[in-house]
Amino acid sequence: MAFYDPAAEGAPAVFIYALSTCVHCKAAKKLLGELGVEYGHVEVDLLAEDEMDTCLVEMSQYNPSQSFPTLIIGDKVIVGNREEDIRQAVGKLEGAK
Repeated sequence: MAFYDPAAEGAPAVFIYALSTCVHCKAAKKLLGELGVEYGHVEVDLLAEDEMDTCLVEMSQYNPSQSFPTLIIGDKVIVGNREEDIRQAVGKLEGAK
């Protein structure tokens, strides 16, 4: 089971690996909402243990340190709620449409 597969048909261009209790994750999702960006996400801490393990292995392909939030915006990976980086990556993504 893949939580995020960028090659899959209809896959979102923006995806977040998050924790439900993480203030930085919430802030990153809020920013994307304010920017009008549709995104996919998974709240890893709410998964069953076997799904969580699978998800963390998948996430480690993008962020080996497995820290949160991990955002994938197009072909860019952003670790943490780095507002300026998120804005720039979203701008490049929208410019490519």
